[in-house]
Amino acid sequence: MAHNKYDSFFSFLQELFLDNWGMKDFLEAVLKSGMAEEVRRHLRADRHERSKWRRGHRNGTKRRTLNTRVGRLELDVPQVRGCEPYHPSMFNRWQRSERALLTACAEMYFQGVSTRNVREVLEEMCGLGISSATVSRVAAELDEKLASFRGRRLDTTAYPYMHIDARYEKVRVDGQVVSQAVLVAAGFTADGRREILDWRVGDSESEATWGEMFRGLKERGLKGIELITSDAHSGIRAALSRHFQGVRWQRCRVHFKREMARKVSYKRQKELLKDLSVVFAGEDKAECMRRGEEMAQRWEGRYPAVALMLREGLEDCLTVFDFPERHRRRLQSTNMMENLMCRLKKRTKVVSVFPNRAALDRLIGAQLIEVHEGWAAETKAYFNMADV
Repeated sequence: MAHNKYDSFFSFLQELFLDNWGMKDFLEAVLKSGMAEEVRRHLRADRHERSKWRRGHRNGTKRRTLNTRVGRLELDVPQVRGCEPYHPSMFNRWQRSERALLTACAEMYFQGVSTRNVREVLEEMCGLGISSATVSRVAAELDEKLASFRGRRLDTTAYPYMHIDARYEKVRVDGQVVSQAVLVAAGFTADGRREILDWRVGDSESEATWGEMFRGLKERGLKGIELITSDAHSGIRAALSRHFQGVRWQRCRVHFKREMARKVSYKRQKELLKDLSVVFAGEDKAECMRRGEEMAQRWEGRYPAVALMLREGLEDCLTVFDFPERHRRRLQSTNMMENLMCRLKKRTKVVSVFPNRAALDRLIGAQLIEVHEGWAAETKAYFNMADV
């Protein structure tokens, strides 16, 4: 049997870079290779292969275009006969977030919002003009998909751990540009896998806003929560106390360090963070608390706020000592959520100022669903729950 030019993915990459193709050609070739593999799995047979498991046959290709920020991709989508139609999975995953970004920018254009370089942004993303009717249709389609994902049931498994975090975006509300909080919750299943549980757009990180999210999670069947990691925002703490009574709380150590560093002069920050590292290096909670008190005594003369924060907040940073040792590093901070927020920022900064909350919600939601699907495809669990 003859081998396809791209049977070896590494050979394909080698040829690709040796030929010095542009990014557009690179993406077209990658998608072509991916579709060839998907069709093989769809039919359960290679090209020309005779197999008792084969359930259909290839039937040529159909030209399809995919508009992206690197240009219009021309793709030959394989067609099949004798079985259910083949639909390339990457189109939906790719275009969902692309469409959300397109919708947000197009809304700015059609509503006359004074946002810099809107025309250039649209051109960069899709290479062509967008009609208002297209924007409305795409927005409705996205809203339906986001609502379905955000309303899915969560009672099929327990979620022993949950991380929550927030970031702020500029949104036009009642003719004024204001900051809006984007709240995100991620859970870890009984199998140790990551999931996006929910997100919200609100005026602030208030108890009411977080409470609305927590209430919704519980109504959808969230159960088994043992530990929640977050920063020490007053709105979060108040909402947690009301909606997750009895659930342990881990104060994010990274946020704790940042907040404490702001209480001393710039010249003393390095010394302060070094002392904090020694405190957290204790073998158990009692040892860390002892080291924390020693540090508080050294610093309270010149920086009483540091001593007060250590005595009032350190113990909340040590809750992870009550959980499996191999889980502690990933439970002690919201670093995973910080990375997620950076990924969201890469998309939202293209828009700069969102025309309304719905546009922001669409773009954030589409991106989070992509993250969720990426996590679901991971072969290795985030936590080894055999340790529990």
